[in-house]
Amino acid sequence: MIRLHASPLQGFTDFRFRNAFQKYFGGIDQYIAPYIRVNGKMEIKAANERDISPANNQSLDLIPQIISKDANEFLFVANHVQKLGYEELNWNLGCPYPMVAKRGMGSGLLSMPEKIDEILSRISAESDIRVSVKMRLGYESPQEIFQVLPVLEKYQLENIAIHPRIGKQLYKGEVDLKTFENCIGQSRHTIFYNGDITSVQRFREIYDQFPGIKHWMIGRGLIADPFLPAMIKADCPSYPENRQEVFKAFHDTLFSSYEEALSGPKHLLMKMYYFWEYFIHSFPNSGKSLKKIKKAQNINAYREATKQIL
Repeated sequence: MIRLHASPLQGFTDFRFRNAFQKYFGGIDQYIAPYIRVNGKMEIKAANERDISPANNQSLDLIPQIISKDANEFLFVANHVQKLGYEELNWNLGCPYPMVAKRGMGSGLLSMPEKIDEILSRISAESDIRVSVKMRLGYESPQEIFQVLPVLEKYQLENIAIHPRIGKQLYKGEVDLKTFENCIGQSRHTIFYNGDITSVQRFREIYDQFPGIKHWMIGRGLIADPFLPAMIKADCPSYPENRQEVFKAFHDTLFSSYEEALSGPKHLLMKMYYFWEYFIHSFPNSGKSLKKIKKAQNINAYREATKQIL
Protein backbone atom coordinates (compact mmCIF):
# COMPACT_ATOMS: atom_id res chain seq x y z
CA MET A 1 0.00 0.00 0.00
CA ILE A 2 1.53 3.30 -1.05
CA ARG A 3 1.46 6.43 1.09
CA LEU A 4 1.36 9.89 -0.41
CA HIS A 5 3.03 12.85 1.27
CA ALA A 6 2.57 16.53 0.44
CA SER A 7 5.91 18.20 -0.15
CA PRO A 8 5.94 21.80 1.10
CA LEU A 9 6.15 24.81 -1.18
CA GLN A 10 7.12 27.97 0.64
CA GLY A 11 4.43 30.63 0.25
CA PHE A 12 1.80 28.15 -0.97
CA THR A 13 1.11 25.13 1.23
CA ASP A 14 0.29 26.82 4.53
CA PHE A 15 -2.50 25.66 6.83
CA ARG A 16 -5.17 27.50 4.85
CA PHE A 17 -4.24 25.66 1.67
CA ARG A 18 -3.78 22.33 3.46
CA ASN A 19 -7.18 22.42 5.15
CA ALA A 20 -8.99 23.43 1.96
CA PHE A 21 -7.15 20.76 0.00
CA GLN A 22 -7.97 18.05 2.54
CA LYS A 23 -11.64 19.06 2.60
CA TYR A 24 -12.23 18.95 -1.14
CA PHE A 25 -9.66 16.52 -2.57
CA GLY A 26 -7.90 14.29 -0.04
CA GLY A 27 -5.58 11.49 -1.12
CA ILE A 28 -2.70 12.83 1.00
CA ASP A 29 -1.68 10.77 4.02
CA GLN A 30 0.75 13.26 5.52
CA TYR A 31 1.73 16.89 5.03
CA ILE A 32 5.08 18.55 5.66
CA ALA A 33 4.78 22.19 6.64
CA PRO A 34 6.84 24.90 4.93
CA TYR A 35 10.08 25.41 6.81
CA ILE A 36 10.35 27.32 10.07
CA ARG A 37 12.88 30.12 10.31
CA VAL A 38 14.25 31.61 13.52
CA ASN A 39 15.29 35.25 13.81
CA GLY A 40 18.42 36.60 15.48
CA LYS A 41 16.69 36.77 18.85
CA MET A 42 15.96 33.03 18.67
CA GLU A 43 12.27 33.65 18.09
CA ILE A 44 9.99 31.84 15.67
CA LYS A 45 8.10 34.06 13.26
CA ALA A 46 4.41 34.59 14.05
CA ALA A 47 3.41 33.27 10.61
CA ASN A 48 5.28 30.02 11.31
CA GLU A 49 3.62 29.80 14.73
CA ARG A 50 0.17 30.06 13.15
CA ASP A 51 1.04 27.59 10.43
CA ILE A 52 1.97 24.73 12.74
CA SER A 53 -0.50 25.54 15.52
CA PRO A 54 -2.40 22.31 16.31
CA ALA A 55 -5.61 24.35 16.35
CA ASN A 56 -5.09 25.16 12.67
CA ASN A 57 -4.27 21.57 11.66
CA GLN A 58 -6.83 19.47 13.50
CA SER A 59 -7.73 17.19 10.58
CA LEU A 60 -4.18 16.80 9.24
CA ASP A 61 -1.19 14.55 9.91
CA LEU A 62 1.41 17.31 9.88
CA ILE A 63 5.19 17.28 10.25
CA PRO A 64 6.90 20.63 10.97
CA GLN A 65 10.05 21.42 8.99
CA ILE A 66 13.21 23.40 9.75
CA ILE A 67 15.84 24.88 7.47
CA SER A 68 19.02 25.59 9.38
CA LYS A 69 22.80 25.16 9.52
CA ASP A 70 23.00 25.74 13.27
CA ALA A 71 22.61 23.01 15.91
CA ASN A 72 21.47 25.45 18.61
CA GLU A 73 18.75 26.76 16.33
CA PHE A 74 17.74 23.21 15.44
CA LEU A 75 17.48 22.25 19.12
CA PHE A 76 15.45 25.38 19.91
CA VAL A 77 12.91 24.57 17.19
CA ALA A 78 12.83 20.89 18.16
CA ASN A 79 12.01 21.81 21.75
CA HIS A 80 9.36 24.28 20.59
CA VAL A 81 7.49 21.87 18.31
CA GLN A 82 7.64 19.14 20.94
CA LYS A 83 5.84 21.46 23.35
CA LEU A 84 3.11 21.75 20.72
CA GLY A 85 2.78 17.97 20.66
CA TYR A 86 4.84 17.11 17.58
CA GLU A 87 7.19 14.13 17.79
CA GLU A 88 9.02 14.59 14.47
CA LEU A 89 10.89 17.43 12.78
CA ASN A 90 11.84 17.35 9.11
CA TRP A 91 15.18 18.89 8.11
CA ASN A 92 15.20 20.70 4.77
CA LEU A 93 18.40 19.86 2.88
CA GLY A 94 16.75 20.37 -0.48
CA CYS A 95 15.76 24.01 -0.97
CA PRO A 96 17.41 24.95 -4.28
CA TYR A 97 17.02 28.72 -4.29
CA PRO A 98 20.39 30.54 -4.49
CA MET A 99 19.54 33.04 -1.73
CA VAL A 100 19.13 30.07 0.63
CA ALA A 101 21.77 27.69 -0.74
CA LYS A 102 24.54 30.30 -0.86
CA ARG A 103 24.05 30.83 2.87
CA GLY A 104 24.84 27.17 3.45
CA MET A 105 21.28 26.03 4.03
CA GLY A 106 18.95 23.73 2.13
CA SER A 107 20.73 22.04 -0.76
CA GLY A 108 23.68 24.37 -0.13
CA LEU A 109 24.57 22.32 2.96
CA LEU A 110 24.98 19.08 0.99
CA SER A 111 28.57 19.94 0.09
CA MET A 112 29.41 20.03 3.82
CA PRO A 113 28.84 16.50 5.15
CA GLU A 114 30.98 17.24 8.21
CA LYS A 115 28.60 20.07 9.16
CA ILE A 116 25.59 17.79 8.72
CA ASP A 117 27.34 15.23 10.93
CA GLU A 118 28.04 17.83 13.60
CA ILE A 119 24.41 18.97 13.72
CA LEU A 120 22.94 15.45 13.80
CA SER A 121 25.40 14.47 16.51
CA ARG A 122 24.17 17.31 18.70
CA ILE A 123 20.49 16.57 18.00
CA SER A 124 20.83 12.86 18.76
CA ALA A 125 22.68 13.61 22.00
CA GLU A 126 20.52 16.45 23.27
CA SER A 127 16.99 15.79 21.99
CA ASP A 128 14.66 12.83 21.64
CA ILE A 129 12.78 14.32 18.71
CA ARG A 130 12.51 12.06 15.68
CA VAL A 131 14.29 13.53 12.65
CA SER A 132 13.49 13.03 8.97
CA VAL A 133 15.39 14.55 6.06
CA LYS A 134 14.24 16.01 2.75
CA MET A 135 17.14 16.46 0.35
CA ARG A 136 18.40 16.78 -3.21
CA LEU A 137 21.32 14.97 -4.81
CA GLY A 138 23.55 17.94 -4.15
CA TYR A 139 23.84 21.58 -5.07
CA GLU A 140 26.68 21.61 -7.61
CA SER A 141 26.92 17.89 -8.38
CA PRO A 142 24.75 14.76 -7.97
CA GLN A 143 27.78 13.04 -6.47
CA GLU A 144 27.52 15.16 -3.32
CA ILE A 145 24.80 12.89 -1.95
CA PHE A 146 27.22 9.96 -1.81
CA GLN A 147 29.31 11.89 0.72
CA VAL A 148 26.20 12.67 2.77
CA LEU A 149 24.51 9.25 2.85
CA PRO A 150 27.30 7.61 4.94
CA VAL A 151 26.83 10.40 7.50
CA LEU A 152 23.07 9.82 7.62
CA GLU A 153 23.68 6.09 8.13
CA LYS A 154 25.19 6.88 11.53
CA TYR A 155 21.87 8.15 12.92
CA GLN A 156 18.36 6.92 13.54
CA LEU A 157 16.23 8.81 11.03
CA GLU A 158 12.53 8.44 10.35
CA ASN A 159 13.05 8.61 6.59
CA ILE A 160 15.00 10.30 3.81
CA ALA A 161 13.04 11.95 1.00
CA ILE A 162 15.14 12.42 -2.13
CA HIS A 163 14.36 14.79 -4.98
CA PRO A 164 16.71 13.55 -7.73
CA ARG A 165 17.91 16.89 -9.03
CA ILE A 166 20.76 19.13 -7.91
CA GLY A 167 20.04 22.51 -6.39
CA LYS A 168 21.44 24.46 -9.33
CA GLN A 169 18.80 22.93 -11.58
CA LEU A 170 15.99 24.45 -9.53
CA TYR A 171 13.07 22.62 -11.18
CA LYS A 172 14.53 22.49 -14.69
CA GLY A 173 15.67 19.48 -16.67
CA GLU A 174 14.92 15.84 -16.07
CA VAL A 175 14.99 14.07 -12.72
CA ASP A 176 18.05 11.80 -12.37
CA LEU A 177 16.44 8.43 -11.75
CA LYS A 178 19.67 6.50 -12.20
CA THR A 179 21.36 8.32 -9.35
CA PHE A 180 18.21 7.93 -7.25
CA GLU A 181 18.41 4.17 -7.82
CA ASN A 182 22.05 4.16 -6.66
CA CYS A 183 21.04 6.03 -3.50
CA ILE A 184 18.49 3.36 -2.57
CA GLY A 185 21.21 0.73 -2.46
CA GLN A 186 23.39 2.80 -0.14
CA SER A 187 20.94 3.48 2.68
CA ARG A 188 19.24 1.36 5.33
CA HIS A 189 16.69 4.09 5.93
CA THR A 190 13.17 4.31 4.52
CA ILE A 191 13.48 6.24 1.25
CA PHE A 192 10.77 8.54 -0.10
CA TYR A 193 10.69 9.55 -3.76
CA ASN A 194 9.97 13.21 -4.55
CA GLY A 195 9.92 14.98 -7.91
CA ASP A 196 7.92 15.48 -11.12
CA ILE A 197 4.86 13.42 -10.21
CA THR A 198 2.47 15.37 -12.41
CA SER A 199 -0.01 12.75 -13.64
CA VAL A 200 -1.25 9.25 -12.88
CA GLN A 201 0.66 8.00 -15.92
CA ARG A 202 3.90 9.63 -14.76
CA PHE A 203 3.46 8.13 -11.29
CA ARG A 204 2.93 4.67 -12.80
CA GLU A 205 6.10 4.99 -14.88
CA ILE A 206 8.26 5.90 -11.89
CA TYR A 207 6.54 3.39 -9.60
CA ASP A 208 7.13 0.59 -12.09
CA GLN A 209 10.82 1.48 -12.01
CA PHE A 210 10.94 1.51 -8.19
CA PRO A 211 8.23 -0.87 -6.93
CA GLY A 212 10.02 -1.16 -3.58
CA ILE A 213 9.35 2.50 -2.78
CA LYS A 214 6.19 2.80 -0.67
CA HIS A 215 6.31 6.52 0.13
CA TRP A 216 5.85 9.18 -2.54
CA MET A 217 5.97 12.96 -2.26
CA ILE A 218 4.03 15.34 -4.48
CA GLY A 219 4.88 19.05 -4.50
CA ARG A 220 4.14 21.30 -7.46
CA GLY A 221 1.91 18.64 -9.04
CA LEU A 222 -0.36 18.83 -6.02
CA ILE A 223 -1.15 22.48 -6.74
CA ALA A 224 -1.24 22.20 -10.53
CA ASP A 225 -3.73 19.32 -10.31
CA PRO A 226 -5.35 18.96 -6.88
CA PHE A 227 -7.26 15.85 -7.99
CA LEU A 228 -4.00 14.00 -8.65
CA PRO A 229 -3.35 12.35 -5.24
CA ALA A 230 -6.85 10.85 -5.04
CA MET A 231 -6.58 9.61 -8.64
CA ILE A 232 -3.20 8.00 -7.89
CA LYS A 233 -4.66 6.29 -4.83
CA ALA A 234 -7.56 4.99 -6.94
CA ASP A 235 -5.18 4.09 -9.78
CA CYS A 236 -7.58 5.89 -12.07
CA PRO A 237 -6.67 8.67 -14.53
CA SER A 238 -10.30 9.83 -14.83
CA TYR A 239 -11.53 12.99 -13.16
CA PRO A 240 -14.84 13.03 -11.25
CA GLU A 241 -17.87 14.20 -13.22
CA ASN A 242 -18.29 17.20 -10.92
CA ARG A 243 -14.68 18.28 -11.37
CA GLN A 244 -15.50 21.93 -12.13
CA GLU A 245 -17.86 22.27 -9.17
CA VAL A 246 -15.38 20.75 -6.72
CA PHE A 247 -12.51 22.91 -7.92
CA LYS A 248 -14.66 26.05 -7.76
CA ALA A 249 -15.70 25.25 -4.18
CA PHE A 250 -12.04 24.71 -3.27
CA HIS A 251 -11.00 27.94 -5.00
CA ASP A 252 -13.73 29.96 -3.27
CA THR A 253 -12.78 28.55 0.13
CA LEU A 254 -9.13 29.36 -0.48
CA PHE A 255 -9.99 32.85 -1.69
CA SER A 256 -12.16 33.59 1.35
CA SER A 257 -9.52 32.27 3.74
CA TYR A 258 -6.82 34.54 2.32
CA GLU A 259 -9.24 37.46 2.05
CA GLU A 260 -9.63 37.30 5.83
CA ALA A 261 -5.89 36.96 6.44
CA LEU A 262 -4.27 39.41 4.03
CA SER A 263 -4.29 43.20 4.23
CA GLY A 264 -6.10 44.67 1.25
CA PRO A 265 -7.05 43.48 -2.22
CA LYS A 266 -3.60 44.05 -3.72
CA HIS A 267 -1.96 41.37 -1.57
CA LEU A 268 -4.92 39.04 -2.05
CA LEU A 269 -4.90 39.35 -5.85
CA MET A 270 -1.14 38.78 -5.98
CA LYS A 271 -1.46 35.71 -3.77
CA MET A 272 -4.20 34.21 -5.90
CA TYR A 273 -2.36 34.95 -9.13
CA TYR A 274 0.63 32.96 -7.90
CA PHE A 275 -1.71 30.04 -7.22
CA TRP A 276 -3.22 30.41 -10.67
CA GLU A 277 0.20 30.06 -12.26
CA TYR A 278 -0.09 26.44 -11.05
CA PHE A 279 -3.88 25.98 -11.30
CA ILE A 280 -3.91 27.00 -14.96
CA HIS A 281 -2.24 23.72 -15.94
CA SER A 282 -5.56 22.02 -15.18
CA PHE A 283 -7.40 24.28 -17.60
CA PRO A 284 -6.04 23.95 -21.15
CA ASN A 285 -6.43 26.90 -23.51
CA SER A 286 -6.95 29.36 -20.64
CA GLY A 287 -3.75 31.36 -21.13
CA LYS A 288 -5.62 34.55 -22.00
CA SER A 289 -7.66 34.29 -18.82
CA LEU A 290 -4.47 33.92 -16.77
CA LYS A 291 -3.26 37.21 -18.25
CA LYS A 292 -6.53 38.82 -17.19
CA ILE A 293 -6.04 37.50 -13.66
CA LYS A 294 -2.55 38.99 -13.62
CA LYS A 295 -3.86 42.36 -14.81
CA ALA A 296 -6.84 42.44 -12.43
CA GLN A 297 -6.72 45.60 -10.32
CA ASN A 298 -9.75 44.84 -8.16
CA ILE A 299 -11.80 41.93 -6.85
CA ASN A 300 -14.54 42.30 -9.48
CA ALA A 301 -12.03 42.09 -12.33
CA TYR A 302 -10.49 39.02 -10.71
CA ARG A 303 -13.86 37.33 -10.32
CA GLU A 304 -14.70 38.00 -13.92
CA ALA A 305 -11.41 36.55 -15.12
CA THR A 306 -11.77 33.40 -13.03
CA LYS A 307 -15.40 33.01 -14.07
CA GLN A 308 -14.27 32.58 -17.66
CA ILE A 309 -12.09 29.65 -16.55
CA LEU A 310 -14.40 28.03 -14.03
